[in-house]
Amino acid sequence: MSVEEKRPSGPGSHQSLDDEKYAPGDVAVDVVAKEVQAVAADIEDAMQHAKGMSHEEVDDALRHIHETFGKDPNFPTHTIHLIEKYFDGEAAATDPVEHAKLYEELKVEAALVIINSPYAEVRAVVSAEDDPEMPSFTIRAFIIGMVYVCIGAFINQFFEIRQPSISVDSNVAQLLAYPAGKFLEKVLPDWGFVVPFIGERLSLNPGPFNMKEHMVITIMANVGFKNPYTTYIIWVQFVPRFFNQHWAVNFGYQALTALSTNFIGYGIAGLTRRFLVYPVYAIWPKNLAIIALNKAFHTEVNTVANGWRISRMRFFLYVFAGMFTYFWFPNYIMAFLSYFNWMTWIAPNNVLLGAVTGSVGGLGLNPIPTFDYNQLTAIGNTPLISPYFTTVNLFLGALVTMPIILAIWVSNVWFTGHLPINSNGVFDNTGARYNVSLAVNDEALFDAAKYESYSPAYLAAGTSSSMASSVLAIYSATLSHAYLYHRDAIITGFKDLIKRKKFDKDAKYDVHGRRMSSYKEVPEWHYAIPAVVLYGIFLALIFMIPAGIILAVTNVEVTLNVIAEFIGGLWFPGNATALNFFKSYGYVTTSHALAFSSDLKLAHYTHIPPRITFWCQMVATVASTFVSLGILNFQMTGIENNTFFTASVLWGTLGPARMFGTGQIYNPLIWCFLIGFILPFPVYFLKERIPMLRYIHLPVFFAGPSPVSRAPYNLSNVWPAVPLAWFFMVFLKTRALAWWSKYNYVMASALACAIAISGIVQFFALQFSNISIDWVPNNIPFEGCDSNGCPFFDIPEKGFFGPGVGEFS
Repeated sequence: MSVEEKRPSGPGSHQSLDDEKYAPGDVAVDVVAKEVQAVAADIEDAMQHAKGMSHEEVDDALRHIHETFGKDPNFPTHTIHLIEKYFDGEAAATDPVEHAKLYEELKVEAALVIINSPYAEVRAVVSAEDDPEMPSFTIRAFIIGMVYVCIGAFINQFFEIRQPSISVDSNVAQLLAYPAGKFLEKVLPDWGFVVPFIGERLSLNPGPFNMKEHMVITIMANVGFKNPYTTYIIWVQFVPRFFNQHWAVNFGYQALTALSTNFIGYGIAGLTRRFLVYPVYAIWPKNLAIIALNKAFHTEVNTVANGWRISRMRFFLYVFAGMFTYFWFPNYIMAFLSYFNWMTWIAPNNVLLGAVTGSVGGLGLNPIPTFDYNQLTAIGNTPLISPYFTTVNLFLGALVTMPIILAIWVSNVWFTGHLPINSNGVFDNTGARYNVSLAVNDEALFDAAKYESYSPAYLAAGTSSSMASSVLAIYSATLSHAYLYHRDAIITGFKDLIKRKKFDKDAKYDVHGRRMSSYKEVPEWHYAIPAVVLYGIFLALIFMIPAGIILAVTNVEVTLNVIAEFIGGLWFPGNATALNFFKSYGYVTTSHALAFSSDLKLAHYTHIPPRITFWCQMVATVASTFVSLGILNFQMTGIENNTFFTASVLWGTLGPARMFGTGQIYNPLIWCFLIGFILPFPVYFLKERIPMLRYIHLPVFFAGPSPVSRAPYNLSNVWPAVPLAWFFMVFLKTRALAWWSKYNYVMASALACAIAISGIVQFFALQFSNISIDWVPNNIPFEGCDSNGCPFFDIPEKGFFGPGVGEFS
């Protein structure tokens, strides 16, 4: 048994399945043999493999572990320290008996990296075995996938502009695909033919509906349920109160802009596979929950885990039923369970109390802010999936920012005291939302004279602070962090790309690479063709690999929306439409590429042939795009204000120069670029002296304030995830590894599916018809200054300094 299986060692550590704790060297071979029945199958396989390893092979494997995972916060530091102790010649000479015991313990770790994943999280749900004969691309899988893609695209586009909005995620398709697949398994005949390019026999019914077919459907839904981001551009162009450009209704124009951002994303994702998909360290944590649900449907063997005999599927159904029922209360019946801003109820009209403790429009400094699991995952971090260090870094980043925001607000820095403390809006000098029509001409271009007679743009304290820490600093920190921590892997990836290195069936330390060597790879030029558009994608070329590595390791995406707006605004000052396109090809393309890379890793884990993954993604994207655009053209009758338009005003119409240029109001924030770039260096070089710094991930830290200092999100969306993440990702993982391995990711999927489906039922059954419950438990969270966004200072009758811009310069 490996050392990690014997004693807890902090985040990411392992523990014996029977909860016993041992000191290093306490477990001899005979004791291990007696405990085989209590050990997970992957550990047992590693012990068997270790028996045939030579001393040289073990040493090589341990050196590989230390070099590859020594800086990885997902890998247990305890193992790294033991390896360092093992190679310490002085320690070996001092106590050779202890050194021999240490060797026997580390021998299993050496075997693990050869026959399986070195990460317990991956081993918990991902099988190291593969059946190349198992069909994946079948007619029934294609039919189910296309039907769900079209339905999901229809729902997500149709209700995207509605308040309250409704959307479905791919986990819904994954859940519903199983009964559909089993139904077709029973009714369709076994008739088919061989497809030349793919090389597989397509049959109406090739046998039992299997996990690979199920995963193909899920991958199609992953890409198909995402509506084209360029629909926001079309809305901004079309609506008269915005830019009134009616030529945007041209369907060919819409289709080309939508497909181009997606396909360029495919191209970049494919070209960066050697950095983001193939490497073992690229875990992509969110994929583990998807695979766990798939495993729950298709696993027949039901092992006992810490005394629990319930199957994964039955456990999923119990959790699903419980959350489906409970979610009615915070989402519809008793909203105070979702926004438990109980401290504001004491004095609803107290401005400072609402601003500090409020969870609707305040900062959310509340020890018990919610009883709604959906609130914990609203910012994209799932405490049962993300590594524990990720959740903690997000929380610390948000927590550190809160007093800064409060100080800025009460000191009226940048006139923020006249505005709500937490808002994502852009305001004028009267505290009203910025009316861009008063600063542009008839062609929707910036008009200096009109701007002079109107007002500069102002941001709330939360937004300005968020922009400093998690928008400007995060980009430079991403680049320096990637250089410091991942430069060797990046260099290796470029070498492999130049050599056009393929999967190696003899790859010593990559079991999934060995399994994937059985299938034909997609040629590089297939991915290069869609990536020929160059407008704006230099941002993707710069940030794709660093941002992708961070997402693959931490489950946190460094989005490029603001830097794309910043650079695009400088490149095309006063032209919001040009900015929107630059943003789409700079930021949206990268976001799509990261999503596609995640799906490629999903296929890699489940051993789906790469060419099948490629074509399934392509076809699903085309179908989804045309369905979304068809619905969009029916919707073009009006829309409420949206964030995309706000961004186009701030960065396109007005431009960064008028916000951040020399002498302008937000110019000091530019220094955050330099701060973000420098800070990773001391953290990196001091981590050996201060071990806790190993878990400080500055890009994730800087990402913390981004969603939680701009309404409707705040600290109440981050803090409750910390104790929950500790319980599941540290406590249970170290005290009951078998239970955690069997049920943790299944629970995460069950909660997500239940919330999504319960929300859809509530929406169509009641909210769609505006049926609501008007009573205190629903109304009390939205009363007073927390909800109304009361400013700290009154607004002067003539504005902050008067109506003219000249008085602000």
